[in-house]
Amino acid sequence: MSFLDWVSGRVFKFVHGNNLVYNTCWEDPRLDHVALNLGPQDNVLVITSAGCNALDYAIKGPNHVHAVDMNPRQNALLDLKKAGIRALEYEDFFKLFGQGYHPNARKLYQDKLRKELPQWSQNYWDRWIKFFGDKNRSFYFRGTSGQFARMIKIYTDRVIRVRPLIDAALNAKSIEEQREIYDKQLKAKFWSRPMKFAMNRDTTLSMVGVPKAQRRQVEKQYEGGILKFVQDSVEAVFRDLPLQDNYFWRVYMTGSYTPECCPEYLKPDNFQKLKGGLVDRVTTHTDSVQAFLEQHKGTISRFVLLDHMDWLSDKFFPLLELEWQSILERADPGKTRIIWRSGGLRTDFIEKVSVTVDGKQRMLTEFLKFHPDLAAELHEKDRVHTYGSFYIADLAA
Repeated sequence: MSFLDWVSGRVFKFVHGNNLVYNTCWEDPRLDHVALNLGPQDNVLVITSAGCNALDYAIKGPNHVHAVDMNPRQNALLDLKKAGIRALEYEDFFKLFGQGYHPNARKLYQDKLRKELPQWSQNYWDRWIKFFGDKNRSFYFRGTSGQFARMIKIYTDRVIRVRPLIDAALNAKSIEEQREIYDKQLKAKFWSRPMKFAMNRDTTLSMVGVPKAQRRQVEKQYEGGILKFVQDSVEAVFRDLPLQDNYFWRVYMTGSYTPECCPEYLKPDNFQKLKGGLVDRVTTHTDSVQAFLEQHKGTISRFVLLDHMDWLSDKFFPLLELEWQSILERADPGKTRIIWRSGGLRTDFIEKVSVTVDGKQRMLTEFLKFHPDLAAELHEKDRVHTYGSFYIADLAA
């Protein structure tokens, strides 16, 4: 391992080891719903992240959603959202999680939310509920990814002074209007030499959850490397996809959602559905995917693995194989669908995964039936648009 790799790994562990990393999910559940086709019989495993998508899936009424994450702070955030759904009225809930600020956040927490939380989450929010109580700094500018968003906002507002252009693009009535704003006014100003330098650094990428292994994939597979990939991703969002309902970019560019542009769990009707009992179908588990599945007694029919296999594909490949072994052993035979994302254009490492079936070593891909056309069609519509590829696979009986 080179010295630069060692430094990169240390930086990544420092950034992620003791922090809330994701304050909102950075995967588009609109794609997931088409890919997963959730029904009332489905049991779902999803990596928690910020919990937005676990709640989004629950609105569709599957049997159960298991939110699994090794970072207990991510589960604490979903626990707080669940507590808010149970104990708060919609207006207070939206101020907390829609606007990222409530003037009485601490009192709401003490009076209504704290008693709804498990012990670890209580201990965490006893210290950090102040994230929601600062009118000068939204909750969505907290955590490591939120700190990155805050830095971008400082850059756009105070350094290159393009806030009116950002707002105009977010509120544009058509893609043509967006494109004109970006091409003629935003592009040249935003992609300054310091911005290009920053977006080519491992330290910067660590803040948004991109480990060295994922960067390597992009560098190998994308012409122009990581910087060109980031530039092209931003350009697709601002030129080719409607920003009107792109709540992912809105919250990171402004620090808040609007009632019209927000995740599904923040909409009044869906909030009431969750409050009516659907939220109880979501449980949090602080564990690895493998460890959770090894302890789980039932079967899982839908797996949402986000992009975390990229993280395991390099130095932790044996753990990736163990994870797939546990997936095969807990999957609902003949009824299981698995989706994942990758920073790279291809997840070639999947072809190297071996598993044990009926006492024999077999290649994982023998048991996967991919749906590349549907995945490609959905990937083009991805509102986040920061992943290199999207995958949908059924598990053979």
